[in-house]
Amino acid sequence: MTPEGANCYLICMARIKSKAQRRKFAQLLVEGKIDRDAFERWNRGAGSRDLPEHVKRKKKTKRKGRRKAKRRAKRHG
Repeated sequence: MTPEGANCYLICMARIKSKAQRRKFAQLLVEGKIDRDAFERWNRGAGSRDLPEHVKRKKKTKRKGRRKAKRRAKRHG
């Protein structure tokens, strides 16, 4: 990840959400790809909470078939 890419990633995030992210940002800090202030800001955003090891993306729910079922019920109901 380039320094520009790392900074863009930090701008888009609200806070560190998992232990894995905290480790990754600490690694970027050691490599000099992000500055200490950015790391502290995002780490502080997580607070002193016990973070999960990993965070999974939320699954998108499918809404297929709902409208058709309503229409069918009106016609044949």
